Amino acid sequence: MSAPLLIIAAGGTGGHMFPAQALAEVMLRRGWRVRLSTDARGARYAGGFPHSVEIVQVASATFARGGLVNRLLAPFHIAGGILGTVVRMLRERPAMVVGFGGYPSLPALAAATILRLPRMVHEQNGVPGRVNRLFAPRVDLVACGTWPATLPEGTTAEHVGNPVRAAVRERAGAPYIPPGDYPMSLLVIGGSQGARILSEVVPGAIAALPEEMLRNIRVSHQAREEDGARVARAYAEAGIDADVQPFFRDVARRISEAQLVISRAGASSLADLAAIGRPAILIPYAAAADDHQSANARGLVGAGAAILIPERRLDKATLATQIAAVLGDPKGARLMAEAARLQGRPEAAERLADLVEDLATKGT
Repeated sequence: MSAPLLIIAAGGTGGHMFPAQALAEVMLRRGWRVRLSTDARGARYAGGFPHSVEIVQVASATFARGGLVNRLLAPFHIAGGILGTVVRMLRERPAMVVGFGGYPSLPALAAATILRLPRMVHEQNGVPGRVNRLFAPRVDLVACGTWPATLPEGTTAEHVGNPVRAAVRERAGAPYIPPGDYPMSLLVIGGSQGARILSEVVPGAIAALPEEMLRNIRVSHQAREEDGARVARAYAEAGIDADVQPFFRDVARRISEAQLVISRAGASSLADLAAIGRPAILIPYAAAADDHQSANARGLVGAGAAILIPERRLDKATLATQIAAVLGDPKGARLMAEAARLQGRPEAAERLADLVEDLATKGT
């Protein structure tokens, strides 16, 4: 008898793909076959998935980007993706379908709904995205990464936390070295696609720190490819040791080594911070749908693990003041790190896998 098949459907950003990868890792260990259903953009973020995960690109589209012609054609692309996925699922009868959000997850969730297959949505944010909001009342369960979550009426939901990848779980609760008069690491991450405003503000804010603090600082800064040279030059001109890259594949190691993390408030980034346990300064993305990044940040900020700076108030002087406040207070920084760790749910991937197997069993 062949192993049961799990279809994981996810869109093309790290916020969707990283928790999807975490579930895939656990399900493979439990003896399942796993397939990732995504589009061409999503496939670019699938490099960290285990090699045994089959990656299938499906036709999909978004109504939020592109010109008028692309938006008019979007329904036809989506319909084609749904039809092709229905045919594939009729042939293979997956035991379970789990959607992680983004338009590329729509064909798989729609096909599973049409065929009445066991299905679930995992919503990473405190406010669900469009696709997850559409399917929340139409799936067997919504597993929530952030709690409380704002969900449509008629939704069955459970708080499981946001799954973190194996590389993060391996460093969960790693001992924190508080700031002091020795080399210190600052990590700057803006989500899987970087953040232009952080590239514009952070180098100048770090350069404005007191000299006795600045001489000990080294920086890892994730910047968009088009911003990288300018950001690296800004650090070099200020005499700051900085590693600037468009994407850090070893972000778990960099988080564990950091005395302070400056970050957007994407759900996956916050889950990594909490699992490992590091103090943070969070700048939620102001244009995020329904301001969901501010909702994501409430847990860490309320627990005393993070400082929140709204994007409209972000400038070099404000950020420099907050960086100095954390790095100048070793005891306070240690308490922030411990508060973050207490908010972590490194077991979230295992809990989500339990729900997958439970629903699949009920469905058969």
